[in-house]
Amino acid sequence: MATSALYKTYARADLSFESGEGAWLNGSDGRRYLDFGSGIAVTALGHAHPHMVETLTEMAGKVWHTSNVFRIPEQERFAERLCAATFSDRVFVTNSGTEAVEAAIKTARRYHFANGEPDRYRIVTFDGAFHGRTIAAIAAGGNAKYLEGFGPALEGFDQVPFGDFEAVKAVVGPQTAAVLIEPVQGEGGIRPFANEFLRKLRDLCDETGTLLVLDEVQTGVGRTGKLFAHEWSGITPDVMAIAKGIGGGFPLGACLATAEVGDAMVAGTHGSTYGGNALACAVGNAVLDVVLAPGFLDKVSEQGIVLKQKLAAVVDAHPAIFDTVRGEGLMQGLKCRVAPQDVVLATREEGLITIGAGDNVVRLLPPLVVTADEIDEAVGRLDRAATALEQASVAQAGGTA
Repeated sequence: MATSALYKTYARADLSFESGEGAWLNGSDGRRYLDFGSGIAVTALGHAHPHMVETLTEMAGKVWHTSNVFRIPEQERFAERLCAATFSDRVFVTNSGTEAVEAAIKTARRYHFANGEPDRYRIVTFDGAFHGRTIAAIAAGGNAKYLEGFGPALEGFDQVPFGDFEAVKAVVGPQTAAVLIEPVQGEGGIRPFANEFLRKLRDLCDETGTLLVLDEVQTGVGRTGKLFAHEWSGITPDVMAIAKGIGGGFPLGACLATAEVGDAMVAGTHGSTYGGNALACAVGNAVLDVVLAPGFLDKVSEQGIVLKQKLAAVVDAHPAIFDTVRGEGLMQGLKCRVAPQDVVLATREEGLITIGAGDNVVRLLPPLVVTADEIDEAVGRLDRAATALEQASVAQAGGTA
């Protein structure tokens, strides 16, 4: 790979893509790839979706950016539609998921400050969480790998074991502002929290005056078959961070809140130069046009069931490679008995893009518009990749003997 002027913060594959359509990408190597990574759950509507292309092309000839010094009609419409479709009454528009999480943390703390409890600033988080890469977000996630080299971790976060409700109860106290949780941990290895756990968490927050903050950056915008993953449990949060799929590949995120909580963020308490500009919000509205259309999410849920069933068959056929399949909708993970990166490389050799994650998991995150035939094709390629890994293992063992 040629020397690059870029920061060396990514272990990039020596592969780029020249074009794409739907669930397919055309690589610089002349090969065609089935994209079951979706840019890490970002290209929710696949590549070159006609409505997205039309919207972006039309908007390119209009005003792109004026800043939040002025009213932005596209942003106002975007916020109104999000509120109409969710629990929220207020929206702050960002450029990314980590910015949405930052806004959520600030909103939670500011709410208690505005209510005469400035000492309520601590946030409860969970082992295996990933909330972004800013200083506050890595402190919230608590992963030593991401914290190393950046000085003392930002104070104010109390991490508890995954799914341990008693541990949450034990740590929530007079200084607790919020509990921050992903309904399904994405980077942590497609680890869903049980619906009953989320309901108990909601009750605990209500009892203690603690805010429930959801990070639905990866799980949101239809990824699990509901508009947002928390809907499966029947709860609603007080604050929620979203991004990834809401822009369909364009940088866009948002922090959503109830009126009671969101109205604590008064003029001057937060801001963004780029956040919510006309170009980004026009694209966000185009995503909502598709995802909120009648029957769309039902189809995602149906395809998710098909995908999970077929992945389960692959797991059964290759017990030396895979352990289990877990996930919801089109957010599925294969827990591996081999190094996940070996599986990612093997699937890439078969022309299938997958994404590694924590807990020895490989993620399959196809676009929400994936077809049944494309799921069949992807599972076939995954099966061949697993067979190749098995054959390589046998050959290596024979060579050693």
